[in-house]
Amino acid sequence: MPTDPHELLEPYRRKRDFGRTPEPSGSASSQAPGPDDGLPRFVVQRHRARRLHYDFRLEIDGVLASWAVPKGPTLDPDVRRLAVHVEDHPMEYELFEGVIPAGEYGGGDVIVWDRGTWRPHDTDDPAAAVRDGELHLDLFGERLRGRFALIRTGRGESSDKEQWLLLHKHDSHAVSGWDAEDHPTSVVTGRTNDEVKAAPDRVWHSDLPAAEASVPTGGPVVPGPTEEELAALADLGRQGTWQVHGRSLKVTNLDKVLFPARDGEEPVTKRELLAYAARIAPVLLPYLRGRALNLHRFPDGAGRKGFWHKEVPGHAPDWIGRWHNPDADPDETQFYVVVDEPATLVWVAGFGALEWHPWTSPTEAPDRPSYALFDIDPGEHTSWDEVVELARLHRTAFEHLGVRAYPKLTGRRGIQVWVPIARGPGFDETREWVERVSRTIAAVRPELVSWKWQKRERRGLARLDYTQNAVNKTLVAPYSPRAAAGAPVSAPITWDELDDGNLRPDRFTIRTILDRIEERGDLFRGVLAPDQTLPVLR
Repeated sequence: MPTDPHELLEPYRRKRDFGRTPEPSGSASSQAPGPDDGLPRFVVQRHRARRLHYDFRLEIDGVLASWAVPKGPTLDPDVRRLAVHVEDHPMEYELFEGVIPAGEYGGGDVIVWDRGTWRPHDTDDPAAAVRDGELHLDLFGERLRGRFALIRTGRGESSDKEQWLLLHKHDSHAVSGWDAEDHPTSVVTGRTNDEVKAAPDRVWHSDLPAAEASVPTGGPVVPGPTEEELAALADLGRQGTWQVHGRSLKVTNLDKVLFPARDGEEPVTKRELLAYAARIAPVLLPYLRGRALNLHRFPDGAGRKGFWHKEVPGHAPDWIGRWHNPDADPDETQFYVVVDEPATLVWVAGFGALEWHPWTSPTEAPDRPSYALFDIDPGEHTSWDEVVELARLHRTAFEHLGVRAYPKLTGRRGIQVWVPIARGPGFDETREWVERVSRTIAAVRPELVSWKWQKRERRGLARLDYTQNAVNKTLVAPYSPRAAAGAPVSAPITWDELDDGNLRPDRFTIRTILDRIEERGDLFRGVLAPDQTLPVLR
């Protein structure tokens, strides 16, 4: 039997494409440091793949010996749990929490359900005990504690994988009726599987040492405005100075209507828009930070025609972030606004920008996109049901390709999908990939789609617009308002919500989206993990 960790991990590596899955590769340079007490480690992960199960892993011979436990471990000594012996995993898997892409082995969301140390009982050679089919052990975890036993019972009828029983002994840690499903959160982040699936806030880099490999997405978290700051805005007259997010802002025309009313509602004023900008800024900042921003301004409100504004105006405060485009011609925009702090977004809203459109590439690499963009742009005769049908076809395509993709409502009539990608391909390559996928999708329902550039030539049909994948082409930011009655926003959704009969493209507004975020979290956060390589299309 092999004992070298590299050899033990060969089955694990054969099953995975580390260019697509964020799981650790188990390279020799990325081993995590051991605990101070010198005891071997264990981890249990709640894993929603094709079926929910718990992965029970013990450090043995430099790897994590692993069993899949369909109903989860228990502290109830009168309950026996089936445990299927699976391939060994690398040690740094102890720290892994995230989303394995659909189409990859074990595709699904993973949380660290429990972790700690363990000690073998009545043996000095746990590897030999596993080979012999019976291991008794003491666990010292945050949830699992006490004496356990793993006992091999044979092999499954439809699989050559070994079948084991996992059980808890009668001791002081035993709890009758104890069920793992009553404890559905991560012991590391406190999040549920749903929350990790919706917004993985860290990405694993297999080429880094384990202590550095789990990297947060989106930059540092910033606090929202205080109740006192919001109250101060409400108490101002038509104009004044507002202290918010550590900055002093001159605000004017606060009672001016910027968005017409929807039926049964009041119109939205500039005061309400500024309050929304201050409150949404901590959520939205990761999507704007380090990116040039194109402003769609409507100084006279959404009821009048707007225009694009890109150059930082001369009256902008000195603290407003800005980026000089070194490739701009003399007659082109030289300095763009960069929203690197929350107060800048409030200033942008006060400047009459009702819609916020960041570049899809960062200022440090403007020719390297962060996302591949899919835009379902409905025509005059395209119904909402047809837009949803096209979006569902996108969902199927991404599942088939094993690509992680994030849909959002435009706040107008359409749906957009952002696919996060690792830095590397330029816009030409990304645009070509998106076009090929889009044409394959459209071939399923060709009667719904036109590829004509001019709207008047499309006969009222939808366009799957791949041309937005270009330098200085933008799609509206998540959570940005849209210049329409009621101040709808471009709201991220889950793929499952495409099956909700009440879904509408302008369903969420600046008055309702914050409650949705409070309840569901930021459903778009996964696009900030630049960990995907676009698969080769055949």
